[in-house]
Amino acid sequence: MKISSIIKFGVVYFLIGAFACSNSNFTDEIVKIERETEEPTNPNNGEWNLIFEEEFDSNLSKWNVWEGGAFNNEIQIYKAAQSKIESGILTIEAKREATNGATSPSDNTPKDFEYISGRLETKDQFGPSDEEGEKEYRLIARIKLPKGNGMWPAFWSYANPWPTQGEIDILEARGNQETKFQSNIFYGTEVNKPLTKNEDTEKVHEMGVDITENFHEYELIWKAESLEILFDGQSLHTYAADSKNYVAELFGKKQQIVLNLAVGGDFFQGVDSADFADNSTMQVDWVRVYKR
Repeated sequence: MKISSIIKFGVVYFLIGAFACSNSNFTDEIVKIERETEEPTNPNNGEWNLIFEEEFDSNLSKWNVWEGGAFNNEIQIYKAAQSKIESGILTIEAKREATNGATSPSDNTPKDFEYISGRLETKDQFGPSDEEGEKEYRLIARIKLPKGNGMWPAFWSYANPWPTQGEIDILEARGNQETKFQSNIFYGTEVNKPLTKNEDTEKVHEMGVDITENFHEYELIWKAESLEILFDGQSLHTYAADSKNYVAELFGKKQQIVLNLAVGGDFFQGVDSADFADNSTMQVDWVRVYKR
């Protein structure tokens, strides 16, 4: 989806070019990994420099908290009250609650929404460049995914104007498919125009266990010529730069990190929202960014 919009965070307005989380089916090529959950890994092994750490111990001062409508035909409106810190954990709750609001941040037409939920974006941007000491980045979050039909959690990054600054979806999942998650990358040469070189840009990861039962680490290692997706420290897939994709074009384009819980929309095409879960929560223990 391609949108240019003004979005309200509290009382301050920010210009947001838009995002496009994938609406592809989980019938894509599947990578199956069967393994037990391990203790979280520590990438700060002497080579990596920790530059951002959010433990969710006090407040959300490092984040812009989204207030407003949704994209991708989703049926939730984002409310700040749905993102809370509880006992050192960020809890984003999606709840069935009929309400009315602007169709989207770029369209003030009134619309009825079936759910309320939460979305946060970092105030800082991150990503590798040719500068010494930041040629590689690691973005990691420890997350417990929501369970329930219609739930669409995501941990991703993007920048404006979209899609010329790119988007990297480290994690997207369907709450009714408890053993899978998906990663995607997006890029386009013109603002709000079709994406370019869109091959080998989506991958479904079949884990073989219910990943909604516990916290797990979802990770991106971002280099000039590759984007690597990891789960609990184990590499699942590497998007390597070649003539069929735009991995190389993302290098040098810093992006903000996003955590959100959407409901329905293009990710659940043809599914009646009456069959969706009434409520569910996405929990985040911490978010860290390293560079070297």
